[in-house]
Amino acid sequence: MPKLVYITRKIPELGLRLLQEKGIEIDVSPKDRPLTKRELIRALQKKSYDGVLSLLTDTIDTDIFDAAPSIKIVANYAVGFNNIDVAEAKKRGITVTNTPGALTEAVAEHTIALMLSLVRRVVESDVYLRTGKFKGWGPELFLGDELMGRTLGILGAGRIGGRVSDIAKKGLGMSVIYYDVKRSEEFEKSCGAKFRQTPEEVLREADVVSIHVPLLPETRHFITQARLALMKKTAYLINTSRGPVIDEDALAGALRAGVIRGAALDVFEYEPKLAKGLAKLSNVVLTPHIASATTEARLDMARMAAENIIAALEGKTPPNLVS
Repeated sequence: MPKLVYITRKIPELGLRLLQEKGIEIDVSPKDRPLTKRELIRALQKKSYDGVLSLLTDTIDTDIFDAAPSIKIVANYAVGFNNIDVAEAKKRGITVTNTPGALTEAVAEHTIALMLSLVRRVVESDVYLRTGKFKGWGPELFLGDELMGRTLGILGAGRIGGRVSDIAKKGLGMSVIYYDVKRSEEFEKSCGAKFRQTPEEVLREADVVSIHVPLLPETRHFITQARLALMKKTAYLINTSRGPVIDEDALAGALRAGVIRGAALDVFEYEPKLAKGLAKLSNVVLTPHIASATTEARLDMARMAAENIIAALEGKTPPNLVS
């Protein structure tokens, strides 16, 4: 009997082909959008699926497990897995996997792109030009900041935080300080980073703060109004991790009041909605959750997710096991 896998949204053809070459039958959602929970439950109840390939936009919880009691693996097409009730999956003997490392370079490069766009006011000046306001060169027109010699503060010294630091240090001449729950000698050797005991120390010292923590109960609203108030008035905040790590309403207020100079966000607390008034601010750069949106990263994610499913359904340990 062929194994059967449900894929909640179309992924790059590479992943689909790898599964089919192993004789695994696949059903792919025909809807080019995140499924509602009701839609996903209905889809999973139609057949006895052996596995689910989920996206970060899918909430995989008790209701989903009840709807698909035959599944043996949930392969998340993402590095994060906060959308999956991992404890419940483990209780039921369901394997959970992710795609770590596949998007490190893509997200790191996008973080740097946001940083440069923000400090050099690229988006503001682009809008200014396109709307016919440019009347000629001026000595104080859209003055920004240089990053050479400035301090980058990293919150979360994982793969992406490390790569961002490497580019900032070696490519832009920035110094790096960081906070993580665990000190990393490897991280420090790579880019000469200096460890700080608390996130508050990083926030006080850094000219640019870049967030790279996972979304956990203890990191939800990791950046609060009180912590924003610790930052320099000339500082910038970048987030390419998860939206809810920032109290977005507090951030919007801080940007309006000039508590910090600017922010750049690729992820949002109320995604796809934004905190009230955020989109109207000129000192924030916003991109629609596209940090990992490179051909290379998405292909690698599809390959890894497929390989995780193949291994699990062959009775082997998947290469990227979460639980």
